Amino acid sequence: MNRWKSLSTGWVHKTLPGMSDFGWQAGYGCFSVSQSNAARAIAYIENQAEHHRRQTFEEEFIAFLNRHRIEYDPEHVWD
Repeated sequence: MNRWKSLSTGWVHKTLPGMSDFGWQAGYGCFSVSQSNAARAIAYIENQAEHHRRQTFEEEFIAFLNRHRIEYDPEHVWD
């Protein structure tokens, strides 16, 4: 994942001149999507700005972790 973050940061810097200060946060979460849910995931990404007007990313992420019974430390989840 670290390699993908590095490659995508380089792409952003080369492709979008106004984003020279872009950088990823230190931590990350990585989840896969099955082929049968690919269209749904794409639609979610395309409508993410509108979606996050109703529910913040933070709220959604914690709900996702809880729904899938993924353990996390509430004190450090945003480090």
